[in-house]
Amino acid sequence: MLFSSSKGQGLLEYALLIMLVGTAVIVILALFGTGVGNMFSNIVTSI
Repeated sequence: MLFSSSKGQGLLEYALLIMLVGTAVIVILALFGTGVGNMFSNIVTSI
C-alpha cells in the first residue's frame, strides 16, 4: 500500500480530534460568550 504508516494514521486522528474540540469550543463561545461575559461583569460590579 502507498500509505501504510500507522504513525501517520495516529497523527491524523489526533489532528482531527483537536480540530473537532477546537471547533466545538469556538461554537460554544460564540453562542454563550456574551452571556458569560455579562454574568462576570455583573458579579464584578456588585462587589
